[in-house]
Amino acid sequence: MSDNEGTACVGFIGLGTMGREMARNLLKAGFAVRAYDVRPEAVSELAAEGAVAATSPADAARGAAVAVTMLPDTPHVEAVVYGEHGLLKAPPAGRIIVDMSTISPVAVRRMAADLAAVDVAFLDAPVSGGPVGARNAALSIMVGGAADAFATAQPVFRAMGTTITHVGAPGAGQAVKLCNQLVCGINIQAICEALALARASGVDLDQLRHVLLGGSAASWMLDRLGPQMIAGDASAGFRIDLMLKDLRLVLEQAGALDVPLPATALVTSQYVEARAHGEGTNGNQALFRVYDRMTGRTAG
Repeated sequence: MSDNEGTACVGFIGLGTMGREMARNLLKAGFAVRAYDVRPEAVSELAAEGAVAATSPADAARGAAVAVTMLPDTPHVEAVVYGEHGLLKAPPAGRIIVDMSTISPVAVRRMAADLAAVDVAFLDAPVSGGPVGARNAALSIMVGGAADAFATAQPVFRAMGTTITHVGAPGAGQAVKLCNQLVCGINIQAICEALALARASGVDLDQLRHVLLGGSAASWMLDRLGPQMIAGDASAGFRIDLMLKDLRLVLEQAGALDVPLPATALVTSQYVEARAHGEGTNGNQALFRVYDRMTGRTAG
């Protein structure tokens, strides 16, 4: 694929909160986009902005230089690859598939091997930056797979992200993303605990956040999610359900490799508690409500 993006077609499969914004940025960058989602209304919305509506994953990939998937979990990606109208039977013309979901590294390696057997390159390219990063084409993209396929897909990545790194063989992108989610989850938990302790101590939480942001405790999560935690705003961004799925993948990978992750196990149990209390579709910052319930106090 040349840098003349206006001549290239990308098949895009998965138009959820993240995928919709990523596909829009491909359109803005001059790519032709063939879009598919299981929800027809999502496809119609993007078609109104210039995409071509596709009726299946195979149809989305038809004539495309690259096919991109952005889906909730491992089984969804496997269905798109192996299904009746999937990409194994009907790969994109450019014979590169880029999965930008967060899924199992083991599944990635299996799909990469099966696709390589029919001369199709599979890049696992999960992202970090959330809905805001997706909207602003400012995602961090960590990519596993063949170096030549990574180089060919660079124009596609540049339309969606700003930090684009080839991190190794198939599955390496997912391994790096799981490390990212481990840090994010524990960081959110630490912020919740600091807010809970400060609240019980009678400290103004806005002032606490201001002080912490000025020192070594500063973090992206404290900056972006701290105000919502303090205000008691659980509105959806990156959902509790998705973070719990990611943390379970972290523990699955750690278990397979005999790596103890006690802090990750603890925060995962708190995400389970949050979902058990109906928080699954709320934003990641809704973890603070676990501390509301444990302390008997509420935010705000």
